[in-house]
Amino acid sequence: MRATPRSLVASLRQFPPSTSRPTSRHACTSRLATSSRAVSSPRSPAASSHASRSLHTYHPRHSGAASNPAMAFPCLDALETRSANLSASAASFPSSSSSSSSRPSGAGPEPSYTAGATQDYHCTQPLLLDWGGILPEFHIAYETWGTLNADRSNAILLHTGLSASSHAHSTEANPSPGWWEKFIGPGRPLDTNRFFVVCTNVIGGCYGSTGPGSIDPGNGERYATRFPILTMDDMVRAQFRLLDHLNIDQLYASVGSSMGGMQSLAAGVLFPNRVRRIASISGCARSHPYSIAMRHTQRQVLMMDPNWNRGFYYGRVPPHAGMKLAREIATVTYRSGPEWEQRFGRRRADPSKPPALCPDFLIETYLDHAGEKWCLTYDPNSLLYVSKAMDLFDLGIENQRATASRRAARQEQLLKQQQQQQEQTPGTTTTAAAAAADPTCSLTLPSEPYQEQPSSQISDAPASPPGSSRPPEDLIRGLAPLREIPTLVMGVASDILFPAWQQREIAEALRLGGNRNVTHMELSEETSLFGHDTFLLDLDHVGGNLRMFLS
Repeated sequence: MRATPRSLVASLRQFPPSTSRPTSRHACTSRLATSSRAVSSPRSPAASSHASRSLHTYHPRHSGAASNPAMAFPCLDALETRSANLSASAASFPSSSSSSSSRPSGAGPEPSYTAGATQDYHCTQPLLLDWGGILPEFHIAYETWGTLNADRSNAILLHTGLSASSHAHSTEANPSPGWWEKFIGPGRPLDTNRFFVVCTNVIGGCYGSTGPGSIDPGNGERYATRFPILTMDDMVRAQFRLLDHLNIDQLYASVGSSMGGMQSLAAGVLFPNRVRRIASISGCARSHPYSIAMRHTQRQVLMMDPNWNRGFYYGRVPPHAGMKLAREIATVTYRSGPEWEQRFGRRRADPSKPPALCPDFLIETYLDHAGEKWCLTYDPNSLLYVSKAMDLFDLGIENQRATASRRAARQEQLLKQQQQQQEQTPGTTTTAAAAAADPTCSLTLPSEPYQEQPSSQISDAPASPPGSSRPPEDLIRGLAPLREIPTLVMGVASDILFPAWQQREIAEALRLGGNRNVTHMELSEETSLFGHDTFLLDLDHVGGNLRMFLS
């Protein structure tokens, strides 16, 4: 019997006999042959390295017990439990493919997304949208506070943030506190002894206004992702249909925060003769890359949830996991780092326990809670559509012209369809034709009614970088319709979603466009640490400045 090389024997001694030797005869032969070749050329570094690698490729021993205990994942357990409960609920309802329009809008495991009792405006006239879509008819949920005076001149239109309902303040029909409860009422910034305040849920939303979860009158099924793309201007046009219904020709003020701050500006641009004052709080005149990127990330997380099902989840388990994660991402942008340093620091929820991969630090438990309480209270498709409308927002003159041109082309197409329909069936009027004939659609190219100031001429110079002292000429010209409207622009230094330079950009663009009545307020980080959510929380500074402006 040939002797085993000493180097191999020495190496094999590293492994206990019971576990180191492979049970396969072929495996043993292969490894010994490899080792023998390595030993036969002791001066070959490559061969020695190969032998070393081969000798260390044995499978680890299996003693029947794991080296460490398995980690618990209560956060995943909660998601699985919720999915199981929703699945059980789904079994009790008919399939979402049913075409019956009589099926309740809340049928299925998903919540009804209602925010309590509201007033309902049903517009039976079609609404032509900026990107070519049509709503044959639509509903707007709204609430009011105060009394409209005799000449109907004291109305304030309050625009909401992305996920808010029309319930800004408690009412007799819905006594629960609203999202701006302390800002509205007798003696409050929106003083109901003086003003008639109107707040709507935007179209595209899910709190009573027509949105992706609504029934399409064309086929009796949920719109889902057959719902058309929206813009801020579309939402504002729908709101002004409501004002027409209420016989309000002119607003005392158009007021809004966050997304509402966009709409308050858009209202003045679209209807400059119907808006006497504008208050834009923590808003912008055009969406910028950072905020677009953050909203895109939220949409991607939501759409990657298998339960989203390309938007057709009604009557099934909704994409609650994606919604929870999307909300957690959003919450990071809503608050500020300085606040979280003071509020949470690096503290863990329970330092006596080992670290975990589920929420462990206090800041993680805060984000987890924010996602949990929201994931079933807002329609996922509404989040997609409304957030996309925010991304598309741009009051620059070039975007306004492109939109007007696109709408004019769509109008021409619809009128041709109407003519063809009338030739086939005389005396009929199609939904598309009615939308094309709507005078509020602003389907003609702007005739530039304002004489441009020398400082507002288009220049061949490069566009101004973000945050620079001078806004781009495109934006200056786009905001020119507001030159005669007193405007309050308010920002917060700790806001990372709508940074304070974006409000400075609005104010400066207005001034350069000829508006001599611009009030710009910026809350310092020392004044407010709450980031973007300051507009919801700071009654003294946000509310105080608004009160002075409206007085």
